[in-house]
Amino acid sequence: QVQLVESGGGVVQPGGSLRLSCVVSRSVFSTLIMGWYRQAPGKQRELVAHIREYGFTNYADSVKGRFTISRDNALKTVYLQMNSLKPEDTAIYYCNTSPPGAWGQGTQVTVSS
Repeated sequence: QVQLVESGGGVVQPGGSLRLSCVVSRSVFSTLIMGWYRQAPGKQRELVAHIREYGFTNYADSVKGRFTISRDNALKTVYLQMNSLKPEDTAIYYCNTSPPGAWGQGTQVTVSS
């Protein structure tokens, strides 16, 4: 069973930045494919980015060039650096394995002026 604790969300103006963190409690982390997902009000949850064990990354078209996913295997933590935020990025952000297992509580990101 993987436990996930997300943090770093908040309220930011358009064009601003946030860095999300996710601590993963599992004895073996380095081989997991990890992803950041988000769910906006009234919409389905979507995969934003994922990172493989050796650092290969992939992004949704909507965030390419603005978001960066990274991982620290020693700390069992995955990050999402979000720059040039837009109102349409407003959502609850979750980290999880890819494919996903049980969900954590997520962290709210609100982009608003």
